[in-house]
Amino acid sequence: MKLHSIPTGNFKLDGGAMFGVVPKSLWQRTNPADSNNMCTWAMRSLLIEDQGRLILVDCGIGDKQDEKFFSHFHLHGEDSLDKSLNKLGFHRDDITDVFLTHLHFDHCGGAIGREGDQFRPTFKNAHFWSCERHWEWATKPNAREKASFLSENIRPIADSGQLKFIDRASSETKSVFPGIDVYFMDGHTESQMLPKIEVGGRTIVFMADLLPSVGHIPLPYVMGYDTRPLLTLDEKEKFLNEAADRQYILFLEHDSENECCVVEHTERGVRLARAGKLGDFLG
Repeated sequence: MKLHSIPTGNFKLDGGAMFGVVPKSLWQRTNPADSNNMCTWAMRSLLIEDQGRLILVDCGIGDKQDEKFFSHFHLHGEDSLDKSLNKLGFHRDDITDVFLTHLHFDHCGGAIGREGDQFRPTFKNAHFWSCERHWEWATKPNAREKASFLSENIRPIADSGQLKFIDRASSETKSVFPGIDVYFMDGHTESQMLPKIEVGGRTIVFMADLLPSVGHIPLPYVMGYDTRPLLTLDEKEKFLNEAADRQYILFLEHDSENECCVVEHTERGVRLARAGKLGDFLG
């Protein structure tokens, strides 16, 4: 099995929204804001090569929305999904599976492109993996999340016939592919899925929005976007203790500086041990 970090570009979101009740005087130490209180965030996917499969975990914001939509998020940087795949010698058509942690636009927008006045999957040969509970949640959105669940990102996947569901049993984890299990987390949104990957004797977990950046490691640092912040707090505490005990490598989707980190127990609770590039941890 081989893992590759796939940068798809950067965007900006309000720092207060990203850190919830935590004061700016604290969160700006790790995530400095611009004059409009906006912080830079990555949209980083993960590519897994294994046993004839090319599995892409999340796929960024895409490019099909109009100028007004993108103006809210200040997209910047030289990276794109296609450029990052091409650097590795791959094309979108080589992808066999697109694993969507959840259906917020910055995680799944790249799955669908515009062809004239039609919206179609950009991964023509891939299965798209979601969770049925989350799919129902996203297609019948609550008022709080409605702006994050865009029908043009979601409906064309089902219409294509390429959609597959991961069944969520009562257990906290689910095996999906050989060497890849899934954690289910409900604080950020219903049935967010975090892939847990066994590779080279190490465990790496794709953190999606349970832990957007190293700046979110302290327990109270929970996003204002989360629908159930107290549940996030509990899920995060349990997971970070497990990650520190077992020395998991945490792959960070939104950290603009660090691809991965590991955490450790300290007198102040679980804290950052070290951070860096994916290759620094897997060799």
